[in-house]
Amino acid sequence: MQLRTLSFADAMLRIHRALEDQGVVVFTLSGRIRSEEAAELRRLVRAENQKVILDLNEVRLVDRAAIAFLAQCQAEGVRLRNAPAYIQEWVNRETVARATTALPQDSN
Repeated sequence: MQLRTLSFADAMLRIHRALEDQGVVVFTLSGRIRSEEAAELRRLVRAENQKVILDLNEVRLVDRAAIAFLAQCQAEGVRLRNAPAYIQEWVNRETVARATTALPQDSN
């Protein structure tokens, strides 16, 4: 198990890394996720060779960059566990928005 605390100005994100059964890596997050923290999380997630779960139970504040990051993670197969309802709803909306903008436009 590893515990990492990231501190950016007035923001703080705690990251706890644990290995579950079947080699699944779980990052338990608490605090705030903003663009700076999302960049660090992206690096951590990409460094893993196993299945990854982000446990968001103790996340209290996110910004748009964090939502974009979480939506991208989910699209790439990272499971979001225990996400507060408002975060999951925002991620779902971001996912739909990305799918809508990715559709080819009809030329007629």
